[in-house]
Amino acid sequence: MTTDPLAADQVSQLLSRLDVPGPRYTSYPTADRFVETFGAASYRQALEQRARDTAAGGAAPLSVYVHIPFCESVCYYCACNKVVTRHHERSGEYLQALRHEIELHVAVLGRGQPLTQLHFGGGSPTFLDDDELESLMAMLREAFVIAPDAEVSIEVDPRTVDGNRLKHLAALGFNRLSFGVQDFDPEVQKAVHREQPFEAVEALMRQAREIGFESINADLIYGLPRQTPATFARTVAQMGALRPDRIALYAYAHLPQRFKPQRRIHAHELPAAGERVHMLRAAISGFQGLGYTHIGMDHFALPNDPLAVAKRQGQLHRNFQGYSTQADCDLIGLGVSAIGKVGRCYAQNDKTLSSYYEAIGQSRFATVRGLELKPDDLLRRDMIMALMCQGRVGFDAIERVHQVRVRDYFAGELERLHPLEVQGLVALEPTAIQVTPLGWYFVRAIAMVFDRHLPSEARREPFSTVYSRVV
Repeated sequence: MTTDPLAADQVSQLLSRLDVPGPRYTSYPTADRFVETFGAASYRQALEQRARDTAAGGAAPLSVYVHIPFCESVCYYCACNKVVTRHHERSGEYLQALRHEIELHVAVLGRGQPLTQLHFGGGSPTFLDDDELESLMAMLREAFVIAPDAEVSIEVDPRTVDGNRLKHLAALGFNRLSFGVQDFDPEVQKAVHREQPFEAVEALMRQAREIGFESINADLIYGLPRQTPATFARTVAQMGALRPDRIALYAYAHLPQRFKPQRRIHAHELPAAGERVHMLRAAISGFQGLGYTHIGMDHFALPNDPLAVAKRQGQLHRNFQGYSTQADCDLIGLGVSAIGKVGRCYAQNDKTLSSYYEAIGQSRFATVRGLELKPDDLLRRDMIMALMCQGRVGFDAIERVHQVRVRDYFAGELERLHPLEVQGLVALEPTAIQVTPLGWYFVRAIAMVFDRHLPSEARREPFSTVYSRVV
């Protein structure tokens, strides 16, 4: 078993100093820095530039994310953009809007752009029935060419599928499943209004393997109501017994002032900060002891999984879906609230269903906010992503790409890293920054040092959904 680098006598001091709200850095700058001056016209310009780059043979690989907002029931912890309804007929109008939005992109980019990655998220994408999912995949195949080795993934609510549905997903071309589990303890499940027995998830994972899915992922959340270190240790052991290829371990962010469903969670039932750290520490140690590679921050993978291979080879990347094997690719975001990245630009669709429908109905992109990255943003993004993905920043590579001298440009930031070095979180080498094994617990706090956009309010409540506790 891998030795736990976080000794008990270090917990209190590090927690008090570093357990503050911080970005998860699925992008830099983070989404709370997007501006409304970047709208539909700006997004179209970014797409037009990509079309020109494609014609010249220099466009980045392309990925597509489709947001399906509908859920049959509300999970009290959820902070996603969602529409809770049992009226499945509502999905018909949404599919028509997606068809129109896809065609808006085709009109600019041209038909037949190759996709290396396709992901359905939500909400609950499996809210759509088999015929609707088939229709949506047909729309996408008419517009794009899905590469033979593309990652085609879908988030699955275990309560909404059975073996036959899994077979249908495979027939549609999905090769990766992500099961939303969160916790196996019955009392925790009751507290968050998401009851799904371990045996049901176990049966689905077994069937998914028999069907032949290339990768099976599972999500867990620590910090939920009624969780204790003991109950969560059982969940970790149960998850390890299921042996998913990848595990995502997220910290719950309690924001009842922003998300009404969270008001149904009783604050006094939430674990204390020290218990949360204990859960994280034990989970990391537990998954490593079960043979998983700690990819970084919130992801684990079996040693032969492409994520673990990419980590060992120094080729790990990070995007709006988390850690990825995909190189810096463009991302088309489809659907309400979806976020995309095209060239040097980030873009987000309207978050309300009615406004999204209105924009698409008028044959215009639903982009309402975004950002065009400046040279300083691109430089800091490379620094932060190297820390988050590789745990190391080599100055030579940064200096070659950005034509700066790191020690001069980031003199202030390097000075602010010294206290973290004293605490054993980083090693400041003459030509590099190295995150230590202990530092992986707090890698977001290390990355925050280089975040020029980080608002001062990020360190006090209430904070944006972009931010959650560093631990």
